[in-house]
Amino acid sequence: MPIATLTRRHLMLITASAAFARPAFADAPTIHVVKDRNCGCCSAWIDVLAADGFAVTSEDSLGTLLMRYKADNGIPQDMISCHTGKVAGYMLEGHVPPADIRRLLAERPDAIGLAVPGMPYGSPGMGPENERDAYDVFLIRKGGTTEIFTRYEAA
Repeated sequence: MPIATLTRRHLMLITASAAFARPAFADAPTIHVVKDRNCGCCSAWIDVLAADGFAVTSEDSLGTLLMRYKADNGIPQDMISCHTGKVAGYMLEGHVPPADIRRLLAERPDAIGLAVPGMPYGSPGMGPENERDAYDVFLIRKGGTTEIFTRYEAA
């Protein structure tokens, strides 16, 4: 499979078209994503966030460094997924929907952040929402306890 080359012109066109696609969430802080460079679903989640009006930056990490980043930032082992985001002091583990990120930022709970453990089919970046498996978004409290933040039924 040929590798596409991203030219400066392509990047400018993508950036310009994204700016007109949907206005940014009012005063939304940037979401910084740490991910494996070879993971397509991580990039798909970033695309979902950007299309929904969030500014997103990313950096590639590998295996044990990525796992160390998760642990150092309070993500419990049973909440781990493939990528980790950080926004306004909160951690975002896995395919967290944009609506839940907005709710987190609006409510500002005393917590580490949100997690969608594993990679549930139909979560943002993991296939069509209208064919999704049921999954939960968990709020990770300080100290590592979790509770359901949002429940998504199968579609």
